[in-house]
Amino acid sequence: MKKLALALMFVGVSSLMASNGADLFKRCAGCHGKDAGKHALGASQIIKGWDVAKTEEALHGYKKGTYGGKKKGLMKGQVMRLSDADIKAVAEYIHGL
Repeated sequence: MKKLALALMFVGVSSLMASNGADLFKRCAGCHGKDAGKHALGASQIIKGWDVAKTEEALHGYKKGTYGGKKKGLMKGQVMRLSDADIKAVAEYIHGL
């Protein structure tokens, strides 16, 4: 019984700590638009509907400094705080837009 209670507690805490793509995207919306349908700062591609793998690749690339054009320094600053789970969550959210 004690093991079951601990397992349930772990699942509950894990779900509270799970990344929420919609919440994470709120920081992106200022430049990309609330539905990701805007050219960020007039320079980026429209990311609305990008598939998950493409978005993850771009965000990881920004984080490493290997992806992007003139604005990649700005994006690197935005993604540095994102964990792999955060990147996955926001990529899935963007795909669903």
